[in-house]
Amino acid sequence: MISSNIAKRYARAFFMIAAEEGRYEAYDQELSRFSSLLKEQRQLSDFLANPVFDQADKKAVVEALLAQTDLSVLTVNFIKLLVDKRRIGILSEIEAAYRSLMDETLRKARVTVRTAFPLTGELAESLRQGLETLTGRKVAMIVQEDPSLIGGIAVRIGDTLYDGSIRTQLDNLRNLLGEER
Repeated sequence: MISSNIAKRYARAFFMIAAEEGRYEAYDQELSRFSSLLKEQRQLSDFLANPVFDQADKKAVVEALLAQTDLSVLTVNFIKLLVDKRRIGILSEIEAAYRSLMDETLRKARVTVRTAFPLTGELAESLRQGLETLTGRKVAMIVQEDPSLIGGIAVRIGDTLYDGSIRTQLDNLRNLLGEER
């Protein structure tokens, strides 16, 4: 909870600077790239999170890493600040909080769609348009194949799940028949 509040504060500060420059999405992508790098390189992430190692060593490693990236000066300085303040370990939380602020400002909804079979381009576009009408926001849609659904579709918009899969319908029917006995 405490790290979540701290992450929100750092995200809000970074977001305010992005707002001044009007580069919300560019900075989001840069944060995401560096955060993904830390997630992929588990040893690096563990090194940065471990309080046993000297802060100067951590800063030197991050600076060497940042020198090899094409991140903007603002993002580089922000990441260095996180290292200096010993907050680099909550970068993924900061990234999520930043993305939430950006989505609210740009009126975007992130939607996850699970289907039993691949969607055609035309069907995916039609679904996107329907979801944009439903949410009143521009939809960023991620489509995942899940054969366990048997058929139908499951759509998650934020914390809301619309589940029209055959598997769920069969489970509901099984529960109903089980209760009747």
